[in-house]
Formats: sequence, structure tokens, C-alpha cells
Amino acid sequence: MPKVFPFALILLLAGHAAAGKVFDKDTNIAGLPLHYKVILPADYDAAKSYPAVLAFPPGSQTMDMVMTTLQRNWAAEAQRRGYIVVIPAAPNGRLFFEEGARVFPAFLDQLLGEYKIKDNKFHIAGMSNGGISAFFIAASYPQYFWSVTGFPGYLPDATPERVNALAKMCINMHVGELDTGWLEDMQRQAAQLRAKGYTVQLTVEKGQSHVIGTLSGEGAARLFQEIEQASRGCGK
Repeated sequence: MPKVFPFALILLLAGHAAAGKVFDKDTNIAGLPLHYKVILPADYDAAKSYPAVLAFPPGSQTMDMVMTTLQRNWAAEAQRRGYIVVIPAAPNGRLFFEEGARVFPAFLDQLLGEYKIKDNKFHIAGMSNGGISAFFIAASYPQYFWSVTGFPGYLPDATPERVNALAKMCINMHVGELDTGWLEDMQRQAAQLRAKGYTVQLTVEKGQSHVIGTLSGEGAARLFQEIEQASRGCGK
């Protein structure tokens, strides 16, 4: 059973969002209202194609949590490196690895129709419940994704079919050294995936607990470095 982790306190740690193009968006898919934020590159040109990340928020996955991960992990580096990043909030409070998954894959198709996404594929990532969501959606619709990143995060309901769906993706996993329950689960799953020949990078963040401070602020560059590596081919 995926772990549900309270994240209200980390709002106190969030910095200011980077200046640039961050837009509030709304849509309705499968009868569910979906609110999300889109980060565009500082020099965004609608005629050009850009690499894109679908990122999921932690905890309750509300809009407050969207803002938390936007500020901590995505906005500054996305705008500096020329990425589109889309961060949705759980529709009607339904988490994305539960009933909120109903908005997929229609939401992905909508984004591909609205923005020029490089090669028509996303990278997918998330923090805590967002990391579980990222793996869940990646395994459900693998044709849309180059890579999957959980910080922390892993694949729930890891049936053989769902594990096989990740075979062609670059898999990045980060977990705090002090986050013992998640650490054990992620180490176990990483070993299982590697045994199948998958490209898996598991990083144990020294001195970190569940909220991984080493991947926020300037440390967020590491997330993008892994994503860019995936764009060149896993392990290259």
C-alpha cells in the first residue's frame, strides 16, 4: 500500500517562485475538474518545440503542494534550461495513483495538442506521493515517457505487467538516508529492476529524511541533469 505522507509543514520551507512565465490552467477531463500550473521557458516561443516534464506534487497533492514543488524543485531550473514543466493538482482531492488517474491519458494528449513537446514525449517525476504517482502513470502509459524520477518514489502494485512497462525508460530514484521505510522499499525495488536489466539510478541522499533538501534550490539542477542524461540515452 503506498505511503501517504503529510506535507503541510514543508510549505514553511518553500522559497519564492522564480520570476518568469508560470501560468494557472483549468480543464475538465472524465468529469473531473483539473487545475494545474505550467512553467514555460523564459524565452518561450510557441513555434518551437521544448523538452517537457510532467511533475506531481507531494502529500495531498493540492494546489498548495503544487506551489511547494514548483518553488523548491522546478521553476528556476526549467526557465533557465528551456523546459516546459506541468504540475497538476489532484482533481477533487483524488490522488493521482488512485481515482485521480482517470484524467490520463487524455490530459497528456491535451498538453501535446497545446504545446510543442520535443518528440511528443514527456519526462515524468514527483516527490513522495508525487513520486508514487509518477511511477504509477508511467507504468500505465509508457508510450508517453522517456524517463521516470521519484524523490522519493517507486512503483506501487508492481505486477509483472506494470514492471515490464518501465523497460525502455531511464529510472531515477532518490531517497533520504534517514527515511528508513522508504529507503528499504526503494532499495528492494531498484534491485529487482536492475536484475531485469533496466537502467536504474538510486541515490541515497546523505543526512536527509523524507523531504530531500539536497534536491531543492540549487540542488534541483541535479534533477534536470538526470533528465537531460535520459534524453541522450540512459547511462550515457
